[in-house]
Amino acid sequence: MKRFFIILAVVSTFNFSLLTLNCNAQWQKTNLNSSRVSSLAISGSNIFAGTFSSGVFFSSNFGNSWTEVDSGLTSDIEVLSLVISGGNIFAGTNLGIFLSSNNGSSWSEVNTGLTNTQVLSLAISGNNIFAGIFYCGVFLSSNNGELWTAVNNGLINPIYVSSFAISGNDIFAGIYDSGVYLSSNNGSNWVAVNTGLTNTKLVSLAISGNEIFAGTYGGGMYLSSNNGSSWNTVNTGLTDTVVNALAINGNNIFAGTNDGVFLSSNNGGLWTAVNYGLPANTKVFSLAISDSYIFAGTYSGVWKLPLSELAIEEINNNESNIMVYPNPANNKITIELQRPHAIQKNIISIYNIRGQKILQQSLQHEKTELDISGLAKGIYILKLNNAEKTETTRLIKE
Repeated sequence: MKRFFIILAVVSTFNFSLLTLNCNAQWQKTNLNSSRVSSLAISGSNIFAGTFSSGVFFSSNFGNSWTEVDSGLTSDIEVLSLVISGGNIFAGTNLGIFLSSNNGSSWSEVNTGLTNTQVLSLAISGNNIFAGIFYCGVFLSSNNGELWTAVNNGLINPIYVSSFAISGNDIFAGIYDSGVYLSSNNGSNWVAVNTGLTNTKLVSLAISGNEIFAGTYGGGMYLSSNNGSSWNTVNTGLTDTVVNALAINGNNIFAGTNDGVFLSSNNGGLWTAVNYGLPANTKVFSLAISDSYIFAGTYSGVWKLPLSELAIEEINNNESNIMVYPNPANNKITIELQRPHAIQKNIISIYNIRGQKILQQSLQHEKTELDISGLAKGIYILKLNNAEKTETTRLIKE
């Protein structure tokens, strides 16, 4: 299997070092070949895949084999979302919400109270189930889907509720063309939290600790570190700005786009494609993570990538091509190339921790001095690009 490296940022003080993501990994095609896998849900070793045209499939062995589990679902059903609560699986479809309590062996409709049966998104918080309904906003059920009630107070133009993310008592709803809304009382009231969102075509949401990530259609990724009060773009490294799906595993954030899967391990400060093994320009509609794998739902079925092969290892100074000193620094830094045989091919860029590029220039000499006196105090990402690879480190401005 081909071996390659993805460079990640690491805190660098007086000694320069790098961490690399050692990827023997490549995506593996599972034998679910149904076109357009729109949704995924995982509970233990059980994986469910919803499709746009072929119903629901079930695997109990990490996708090595799949079984169609469609009893009670009609043949023309489009499964747009899946969530699991204990032994119950809810499927949001173009024909309403369906419930299975036997691993998908049979399904029953649970649509009482819904004013439209096109269900775009689902999320679960304790005993509460939230559903995003086309043209009708958000509906809530607190009795396992037996009865649904609209909870739209404060929502503006809730035509397409594409996604939810939940942290404690806070529920975030992503609405296409209207941005992000927050409720702290189970949907009784919603407030818009869109400051800084220059693209409000929300298609995906995810939460990692205090960080909220919002994926948009055409605007890439946004990050909020203050419960949605303000947002900043974090697109550095993304080659596609349609973020259909998000999944989080520890410090690793995965983004499913129209150009494959991207990974960030520094809160979106830098994204790197992790597409080896995927067909070119793969559209990823859904992502889900188990203990062992990350799964991607695509136009060509379900693919999986072993998480164990995303191992991190440190390389020492003499394996790096650059030294940056002093670090921390006040007014000036020196960038020294360790292998200056290809000086003309090196471009140095500095990004703030939100991923916004604030400086870029070519390196024309073995040693280059940069004036950073105009930078505010804080942590920055310094990135070197050349024909061989990309290297990054953190720069501390005092």
